[in-house]
Amino acid sequence: MDAIFLQVLNGLDKGGAYALIALGLTITFGTLGVVNFAHGALFMLGAFCAVSMQKILTISKKVKDESITFFDAYKEEPYLEIWFGDTGTAIIDYSVPLSILLAIPVMLLIGYVMERGLIRHFYKRTHGAQILVTFGLAIVLQEIVKAGFGANPIPTPAPDILSGSANIGAWIGLGPGVVYPWWRMIYLAFSLLCIGTMFAFLNLTTYGMVVRAGMHDRETVALLGIDIDRRFTVVFGLAACVTGLAGVMYTPILPPDYHMGMDFLVLSFVVVVVGGMGSLGGAVAAGFLLGMLQSFASMNEIKSIIPGIDQIIIYLVAVVIILVLPRGLMGRKGVMES
Repeated sequence: MDAIFLQVLNGLDKGGAYALIALGLTITFGTLGVVNFAHGALFMLGAFCAVSMQKILTISKKVKDESITFFDAYKEEPYLEIWFGDTGTAIIDYSVPLSILLAIPVMLLIGYVMERGLIRHFYKRTHGAQILVTFGLAIVLQEIVKAGFGANPIPTPAPDILSGSANIGAWIGLGPGVVYPWWRMIYLAFSLLCIGTMFAFLNLTTYGMVVRAGMHDRETVALLGIDIDRRFTVVFGLAACVTGLAGVMYTPILPPDYHMGMDFLVLSFVVVVVGGMGSLGGAVAAGFLLGMLQSFASMNEIKSIIPGIDQIIIYLVAVVIILVLPRGLMGRKGVMES
């Protein structure tokens, strides 16, 4: 039971991450009809917002090392620790959560510039044209990050108080052996919060409903005196922001590098296609389904029978689902169909 419960937790954790990563892509396609192959690059840029915040908070100067008395020695000490002492140390320790404050305006601005400068010119173009131009943009952004931050992964740790594991078994009476990383549980909670917020925005607010109406009949909405182009820009900015925040919070789990965007691009598209192109509910359901399957496939008992199954289970399930349900789990008729 302990092993099964841990695999369920792993599945929920992975599923929440997959659903959140795919959410921005689903919002972009579901509301704006744009296939955004730069989605992975937005995830990467969010992760490097956390890296940038860490570098900003740890700007330092050389000071004399008082622990060495035989000769003059100097060490690097962050300005925040010099100015604020233990408070400055705590601020540096919480650099990842604080990165959200940087990532929100940065990702909104990037989304605004992308939509106004490029994406808006491709709303009525074919999906093939959209894929080509956004994939090219992703490569450009990837090379810019590589030039600025280097090619190697950059460790960005979680706060010390959240870097350990929680004794979940003691909470629910399963035994002291059931422990799980604090940060992964926080990422799951964060994923659910973002998913719920975006669902509420698009389905329960007048603003979101007007955006969805504008995608079905743009001319009629415009005749009502509504600036639908501006609303499309806002939605694209929000999608970029959600994707960037997913990257920020993922940095303690996977140290960022310039290529991580391409890795998660493939994963996010698999989740979106399995769930049904443009379906928010489908993306969430597919994310948790694939997360659970991958979690249980990673068990030693399963891998001893089918070696490497944990690496391909997502793609095998995707093939089966698409063969049985060509539109995905919750896909709509006419979406991505000729």
